[in-house]
Amino acid sequence: MTGAAERNPLLTRLQEALDLFGALAHTVRDDQWEAGTPCAEWTVRDLVNHLVSEQLWAPPLVLHGCMIEEVGDTFDGDMLGSDPAASWDTAARATHEAFTAPGALDRTVHLSHGDTPAENYCGQMVADLVVHSWDLSRAIGADERLPDDLLQFTVREVTPYAAELAKSGQFAEPVEPPLGSDVQTKLLCLLGRRP
Repeated sequence: MTGAAERNPLLTRLQEALDLFGALAHTVRDDQWEAGTPCAEWTVRDLVNHLVSEQLWAPPLVLHGCMIEEVGDTFDGDMLGSDPAASWDTAARATHEAFTAPGALDRTVHLSHGDTPAENYCGQMVADLVVHSWDLSRAIGADERLPDDLLQFTVREVTPYAAELAKSGQFAEPVEPPLGSDVQTKLLCLLGRRP
């Protein structure tokens, strides 16, 4: 872990989330890439490709101050190639380096929904990684229990804007959690999953 991550809890969570998803991506068997996931219409390969693409956006937005239009469709399509796990590793390193660069979290990034503090963008990236780690775990039959620090972070991150997520079209409508559900189940149900 870098010195910056040791001093900043947000960067610590980012590294943990990248590591969590990466460990899962490295355990996907050859016969699992076309398996379905909790994300409607996405296979395991689609899911990992989405996360690789998301990570590749960080350097142009955070380090170079690019507008969405400047990046355009650069990261559309297949970003995994013949070695999905290696493609993940490259993308994860790019995200880590972008957010841990000196002064990176003090910048403003230009996202599709408007200018956003880089610190907020990083928090959104962490939450996205955590939730999709559960999706990938469910799809490949891995341990679905999310690490407590990442779970608590994600609850704090998404709760303020959870009601808007389904409207974005990127999340399913919330599901009513069963009585007595734990924090993880409540979070997943809030984000339209059926744990």
